[in-house]
Amino acid sequence: VRAVIAESFERIHRSNLVGMGVLPLQLPAGVTTDSLELTGIEEVDIHGLDTMKPRSVIRVVIRNGTETKTLDLQSRIDTDNELDYFRAGGILPYVLNQLR
Repeated sequence: VRAVIAESFERIHRSNLVGMGVLPLQLPAGVTTDSLELTGIEEVDIHGLDTMKPRSVIRVVIRNGTETKTLDLQSRIDTDNELDYFRAGGILPYVLNQLR
């Protein structure tokens, strides 16, 4: 799992995702998982990870056969430290890299 897309995140859940190197992405107001009519067979492309900053807007393209939906989602990586953890693949790889 590279990212989790949700309507909102509890503080500890968001923090745990970042700590495991998983990108928390929040849907915009008024958009729900139900309104997107997702079935689970979609392919998701996440754009802008290489230039991402804390609280960036991330473009996500969701494909289901011939249907494509493009969304701008709020990254819930909130600090520079969290961005470092995410880019390292989580807190543990980050710490191990610091020891080298």
